[in-house]
Formats: sequence, C-alpha cells, structure tokens
Amino acid sequence: MRAAPRLLRLGGRLLEAAITLWLLGTLCFVLLRAAPGGPFDTEKAAPPEVQAVLDAQYRLDQPLLLQYLGWFGDALRGDLGPSFQYPDYTVNQLIANALPVSALNGGLALLLALLFGVGLGAWAALRAGGWTDRALMLLAGLGLAIPKFVVAPLLVLLFAVTLHWLPAGGWGEWDNVVLPVIALALPNIAYCARLTRASLLDTLSADYLRAPRARGLSETRLLFAHALKPALLPVAAWLSPALINVVTGSAVVEQVFGIPGMGRYFVQGALNRDYTLVLGVVLAIGALIVAINVLVDALRGWMDPRLEQG
Repeated sequence: MRAAPRLLRLGGRLLEAAITLWLLGTLCFVLLRAAPGGPFDTEKAAPPEVQAVLDAQYRLDQPLLLQYLGWFGDALRGDLGPSFQYPDYTVNQLIANALPVSALNGGLALLLALLFGVGLGAWAALRAGGWTDRALMLLAGLGLAIPKFVVAPLLVLLFAVTLHWLPAGGWGEWDNVVLPVIALALPNIAYCARLTRASLLDTLSADYLRAPRARGLSETRLLFAHALKPALLPVAAWLSPALINVVTGSAVVEQVFGIPGMGRYFVQGALNRDYTLVLGVVLAIGALIVAINVLVDALRGWMDPRLEQG
C-alpha cells in the first residue's frame, strides 16, 4: 500500500518534467524565430538559388507551424537536427562532446562549493561573533558581490599571466580544469558558507539540544552528532538554484577560458542564430536541471522523512 503513493508521486513528477521541457522548448523556439535576423544572414548575401537550397535543407522555407511540428517530432525521437553553424556535425554529436566537459566543470565546482562552504560555515558558526566569524562572512560577502565575468579574468591575470602557475585557457590537461572550476565555485562557496552558518546557529539553539548539552557534550561534538544533519536541509534545498547558477555561469567561464562546453556552444549558437543548436542545448540543460531537482527532493526526503509524508 505504501508503494502506491510513491508511484503516483513519481508519475506526477515525470508528467511535470515532460510538460516543463515541452514549454521550455516551445518558448525557446518562438523567441528564436521572433528575433531579428536569420542563420544565413551575412554581410554578403548568398545567391538566391543557394539560399533556396539552404532554406529547404533546414525547413526554413516552410510555415512557422510546420517548422515547429517538424522540430518537435524529431525531438521526440531524440533527433535534435543538424547544426547550422557546424554543418559537419549534428546537434546530438555536439552535445555529446560538450556535455561531459560542462558536467566535469560543474560537478567539481559544486563539490568544491559544498566541501568548503559547509566547512567554513560550520567553522564560523562555532565561533559566532568572533573575529574569525566576521572575517569569513566578510569574505563570503565579497565572493557574492563579485560576478564571474570579473572573477575569471582576475584568476587568469593572477595565476596564468603573473605567476605562470596555470594555463590561461584551453582544454585537455588536468591543469586546464583548475581555474574554471574555481571561477564557478567561488560565489557558490560564499553562499553555501553563509547559508550553513545561519542554519547551524538556528539548529544549535533548538530546544532538543538542551539535554545533550546538559550531559557535557562539547559544541563541536554536538554539531557533528546532532545538529549538522538537520542544519543541512536548507543546503540540500539550495542545490537546485546552485546548479542553475553553475549552468548560467558556465556560459561566461567557458568563453573566457576557451572551453568547448555547453555554455560556449549556447553563446555561439545564439550569436549565429543557430536555431537547432540553441534549442538542443536548452533542452539538454533543462532535462539536467529537472533530473537534479528530482534527486534533490529525494535527498531532502531522506534527510527529513516528514517531507515525504507531506
């Protein structure tokens, strides 16, 4: 009997995910077609016969509704179409090559943000009001205030140009990963540290901790044994917007460091009106965000079973 409500919730989440992706793809399709210009508009116009062949090849000679229905039918079969900008590749091939790159950078950035953010937040909570706490929160505030398009060039200037410790860009070696991951992780480390500190301070002042505190448990042991797991519930809920932050930030970071990831393809596709590439990247990122939201909900349900019952 308990399995039935879980199956219903799972079915509801899958239906919600499908509707979300459909709306996302449809809105992106309409906005791309509404933008001025086209994928083959250049300073030197192509001969009319060449333009006609290109329009027929990419269905641009059809009415807008037929273009949408054709794209939607192909997308349902998993075919995202050919790329306008990279004619030798399909969108599926470009995404298959770019997704592991962006996933590696984003995954490492989130892991770094969680490790340092939770650690620094817990350290600040145990020393609340002291100079260590104030210094860490000041640094966290600076980390939130400085945008990624400023952080990334500063990292290049310091570690690549001045110190010559790391390469300024490129991809293929382990040291190419360091600076992009740091640039993506810094704002998330700052936010995670502030969130962890605030949540731990609330948890450590809860009534249910009076008994173990009266038994003589130190604040450090009290934190790890009783307070840390419930205090991390807000951090688990923050993982979804953190992922969105990493995805949106990757467009800037991958451009700065010349990384062949999803963000760079999205920017290049938008600048060149590559309709199919932009739509494919949007759908891939949307599906990833939906999947992460489902995993985060499951994680929060494990940490607090009352959420599952609700």
